Amino acid sequence: MGDLTFVDVCSGAGGLALGLELAGFTPRLLLDVDGHACDTIKGNRPHWNVVNTDLLDFDPVDHPEVYDVDLLAAGLPRVRSSATRTRRGSDSELRLVEATAYLVHAVQPRALVIENVPNLVDEDSFAPTRDFLRKELEHLDYELTWFVLNASDFGVPQDRRQGILTAVKRRWAGSFRPPRPTAVVHTSVGEALAPSMRSLGWRDADRWAAQATRPAPTLVGGSKTHGGPDFGPSGTKARWRRMGVYTKSFGNELPAADFRWDPSLGDDGLVRITVDQTALIQGFPEDWRFAGGKTARYRQIGNAAPPAVGEALGRAVADALRAQARSIAGYTSSP
Repeated sequence: MGDLTFVDVCSGAGGLALGLELAGFTPRLLLDVDGHACDTIKGNRPHWNVVNTDLLDFDPVDHPEVYDVDLLAAGLPRVRSSATRTRRGSDSELRLVEATAYLVHAVQPRALVIENVPNLVDEDSFAPTRDFLRKELEHLDYELTWFVLNASDFGVPQDRRQGILTAVKRRWAGSFRPPRPTAVVHTSVGEALAPSMRSLGWRDADRWAAQATRPAPTLVGGSKTHGGPDFGPSGTKARWRRMGVYTKSFGNELPAADFRWDPSLGDDGLVRITVDQTALIQGFPEDWRFAGGKTARYRQIGNAAPPAVGEALGRAVADALRAQARSIAGYTSSP
């Protein structure tokens, strides 16, 4: 089997697609409704085919390049439980799940990967969503595998659990195995951010990094109606403050050489993390640039799939597809 190809819907800032590229996949098309996110991808990968449209409005007939691909990837907006959807009167996330399933009907990729909330995998309140996907995909000859990954197990300096569905055509499904952790030791916030904290000569950078010894809490990008960027719920903010980090807003600049880090002084003695540093916490490379203002950039980062997780998923799918190809080749070449 030669080069592997993929289509990525609800691509966001390109975290999942970047990981798949690292795993050896070539994109045929990426799609997102957010203009800033599309600009981010095009700014970093000008040669990629990026379509700025809503998945609900996407018609593959108008984009024949999406047919005959190895993988359809979907980093869908966080699906709410059935109880929450009823209470809030909103089903927009579920409609995107349905649209993804219907796109599988049309495209018939060899494999599908959906990345979403960890509760989607096994909580009873998400059973209707799982049942819908099973009914739609099994009769198309896919075998489904549900599992949860934590980005910290793949070298990302963040405690970020992700619910994953893989659906692989039965011809290849027997060779699929979920990714195994690659990180022997979890990367801490201090280790990830120390180089940038030192970059303006901050004298306390190493002292701060030495006590920030855990992965970061989960970054939460929020929605377009969420307001400005923030660190999330109170429990998450408390974890950041225990690492000496200011949590009422993100900083606009890195600490200067004379900044005095002293948590005993209250807010004035806490270090501010910039939006660009949250991209490092999400596992993006330093040279990946995000389009838009501060809020738009943080929303893209916080909602992204860490590239390292995308790479692990891509390698797992590639191994399955290529294992079957090698088996067929061995059979046909035997005497």
